[in-house]
Amino acid sequence: MRLGAAGAALMAAVLCATVARAQGVQVVQGVQGMQQASLPALKIVGDAIPDSLTGHKGDPARGRAIVLNRQVGLCLLCHSGPFPEERFQGNMAPDLKGAGARWSEGELRLRMVDARKLNPQTIMPPYYRVDGLARVAAGFRGKPILTAEQIEDVVAYLMTLKD
Repeated sequence: MRLGAAGAALMAAVLCATVARAQGVQVVQGVQGMQQASLPALKIVGDAIPDSLTGHKGDPARGRAIVLNRQVGLCLLCHSGPFPEERFQGNMAPDLKGAGARWSEGELRLRMVDARKLNPQTIMPPYYRVDGLARVAAGFRGKPILTAEQIEDVVAYLMTLKD
């Protein structure tokens, strides 16, 4: 199934609203006294975030569970991969098979945190960003889709996919 730009944007908005989670978010005063969320600043080097968001490596088993969970990561909505037990895998984004051979941990981390840093037109939602987003339902504002620990778990799992 291929979607036009409007359909892809709608799909990304639905995805963000569906899987948003509230963990590890700091609240700061925003414009005109409104509260807005802020996450720690991340160091981007080239096309990567080289440092772990948590200070340690993630758990690949938990990462695989997030990738396959259609209520948490929703990765298979757009991606396919080496998951023969899973039906209805997406075809709108790169196959996850071999992701650990194609990208470094830091490159995968940046793609998960905010792929728009690499491609402003991407339909992949920013999984660890809360500022500058549009059309976010009130109940999900200021909440990243995944926590820093969940990002590290998914990165650890994707690094195991070498072929």
